[in-house]
Amino acid sequence: MKEKIGYSLLRDPRKNKGTAFTLEERKKYGLEGLLPEQVETLETQMLRINGQLGLIDLPINKYIYLTNLLTTNQTLFFNLIMNDPAKFLPLVYTPTVGEACEKMGHISRGVKGLFISIHQKDHIKEILRNWPEEDIRFTVVTDGGRILGLGDLGVCGLGIPIGKLALYTGCAGVPPEYTLPIVLDTGTNNEAFLNDPLYPGIRQKRITGPEYDDFIEAFVKAVNEVYPNICIQWEDFKGVDAIRILNKFQDKVCTYNDDIQGTAAIATAGYISVSRLMGKPFTEQKFLFLGAGAAAFGIADLLVQKFQKDGLTREEALEHIWMFDVNGLLVKSRNDLADYQKQFAHSGDFTNDFSEAVLRVKPTAIIGVSTVGGAFNQRVIENMSLINERPIIFPYSNPTSHSECTAEQAYTWSKGTAIFASGSPFAPVEYEGKTFTPGQGNNVFIFPAMGLAIFATGAKRVTDEMFITAAEAVAEQVTPSDFENGLIYPQVKDILKVSINVAVRIAEKIFETGLAGVKKPYDIREFIISKMYIPAYK
Repeated sequence: MKEKIGYSLLRDPRKNKGTAFTLEERKKYGLEGLLPEQVETLETQMLRINGQLGLIDLPINKYIYLTNLLTTNQTLFFNLIMNDPAKFLPLVYTPTVGEACEKMGHISRGVKGLFISIHQKDHIKEILRNWPEEDIRFTVVTDGGRILGLGDLGVCGLGIPIGKLALYTGCAGVPPEYTLPIVLDTGTNNEAFLNDPLYPGIRQKRITGPEYDDFIEAFVKAVNEVYPNICIQWEDFKGVDAIRILNKFQDKVCTYNDDIQGTAAIATAGYISVSRLMGKPFTEQKFLFLGAGAAAFGIADLLVQKFQKDGLTREEALEHIWMFDVNGLLVKSRNDLADYQKQFAHSGDFTNDFSEAVLRVKPTAIIGVSTVGGAFNQRVIENMSLINERPIIFPYSNPTSHSECTAEQAYTWSKGTAIFASGSPFAPVEYEGKTFTPGQGNNVFIFPAMGLAIFATGAKRVTDEMFITAAEAVAEQVTPSDFENGLIYPQVKDILKVSINVAVRIAEKIFETGLAGVKKPYDIREFIISKMYIPAYK
């Protein structure tokens, strides 16, 4: 049976206007009778959506509702995000997306991305061509190996690429038709999933070693052949895989890893902001990491580059960075360190007590990338307060349950002196009559702007220089009054404005380093804005 044009329009998320179709359009496209007679504005539709969301209690059910809206009316979905990002980002991404990934086998509805299994290695190009869009500029790719702090979620990790790419558009205006979420299925070691009849992925233990690496290489080759202007963002791979993949491909194709480089950039932005607003040189900062995996390595590596940019030698920069992993402080006497960890191992006595390490190292800042909830206990915070007038406490692990401490704990145990920022959002805290607004070191201030700059300039590669530029651009947008209220990052409600400013600075760096695929425009800001998606009915 031939499908009617009007009915097809109502099922096309890019073209669907729902009740906003005019009377003339309804008659032209055969929509009469399929919609109530009243023609509504986009604003009226948003009022209805907000009202319906108000009737839903659980965040996970709001997530299901919103992702369904994404697959039915793209314009309306992005209008919601862009008009109130502080409200909707926690619903479409962290922390709610973590629960959504855990339950994806039970709640998944509609086609939102591509599943490519290792068994399909020899015909990846054909699978990519099944996607309806022919010109893809961005893909966020995961193998589900380490989703947030939740571990191996297999193909259910697809929720992360879906959410990330929604933020590319919602926070920076990257046109959504140029984006594609992908999950690479190499199996899962999650026993609960393997025994769940609703788990949609391969029911076998993860494939590793050369077979896994060959699959990744086949994917990179195929996706660049099918979409020659694509940028690959790797997301939530296990640490050793993430580092190896990035090292292998970052100088060959346009690619980056947000867990490593994006996290590093937003962390660095926070420290630049703190240094500037405290009136101290960045080179006086000293960092102690809890966690020494891919995220820690990415942050530390970018910090080293920032120290060097500010005048230190590499050897001097490394002296400012210490790490503590599951086995204790990284010191040279240990013989269990991975190659990438050895550069951050120092001479000194070993300890497996993090609070003791604080007293020995005397850091100005502690950084939590361990995914161990509560690891920054009262003794840790009090020790930081003993050696610092304003201790910098950054528990970056997601989701909220895995945060190394809460904002309330940091402010209370430091007696209101802590400079706090976290990976997940925390509500304002009142301590002894003063209200502190916790900062959120959210990559959302980095990767959407990076995407917009790459999209506009047709960048051929993504470099660490671009991430340092992004970090500096984010830090510049924090005011002294923000800092007085406890903020060291811009406010999420201003994310679109922030993203434009950051994208302009990144684009300038792209043109400066000769990596652009287009001619440099006279006015880069105007050029960037002209490339942005505006969610409006046409």
